[in-house]
Amino acid sequence: MSEADMRIALVQSRCALGDKLGNIKSMKKALAAVDADLFVFCELYLTGYMVRDQVHRLAERLDGGSVSKISDLAEEHGCGILFGMAKEDDELPGVIKNSAVLVSEEGVQSYDKVHPATFGPFEEGLYFAKGDAPTIMEYRGVVFGTCICYDLFHSEMARAYALGGAEVLVCLSASPYTSRDSFERIVPARAVENTVYSIYVNQVGTQLNQVFFGGSQAYGPRGDQLAKCRYFQDDIRMIEIDRNELDLARRMRPTVRDGSADLAGL
Repeated sequence: MSEADMRIALVQSRCALGDKLGNIKSMKKALAAVDADLFVFCELYLTGYMVRDQVHRLAERLDGGSVSKISDLAEEHGCGILFGMAKEDDELPGVIKNSAVLVSEEGVQSYDKVHPATFGPFEEGLYFAKGDAPTIMEYRGVVFGTCICYDLFHSEMARAYALGGAEVLVCLSASPYTSRDSFERIVPARAVENTVYSIYVNQVGTQLNQVFFGGSQAYGPRGDQLAKCRYFQDDIRMIEIDRNELDLARRMRPTVRDGSADLAGL
């Protein structure tokens, strides 16, 4: 690989509901199983998705004990770890965000879900406040646009990330089986329309009344499938980020060059 390339592990790991220490132990096993620069886990990985009212007890600040333990794991393995957690707001007591957190030797970065899902079987608006805006993350020189589950259905957000310099779009998700067909259409579409790598890491297994299908997957900037995890089972798949492939895709179909920042809401 060239210096600019990155190896990313899509970690599809069953969450123990409400057991943060147990989930960190599972994270540690995944880090020992494969060699990667960045490990990506699902939405609300730290607590599991269906904790409902328990989220007020389980949520932590970024300087809390769980993030500290995961930072130690990142340092031990010399990698970055991107995972979902219930995050207490730094300034407003009692306000909780559904967040994606990236810990590494470069520090701690976070994004708060802008579009909590509150329809059909989803109750996120009862527990989580909305995030303010998309947040670009950067790790080892690679630029990431991070979104969480329902965010991915808002195409203007992915376009804003691409126009903001993102090379990789990462979606952490807790998608039940009933949403499978929709996500399997939209994940590659976001890659093609924005000429970015598109990565989707989903929860897997049963939590209360929800069955999460897994099926984590990744696509290149021309829409070719790079990896796909099994349905309903723990799994880890690896992909490589290649800037030469990004450059080629953007020359062949210059959607980023021709995009409108005004239309994307920037």
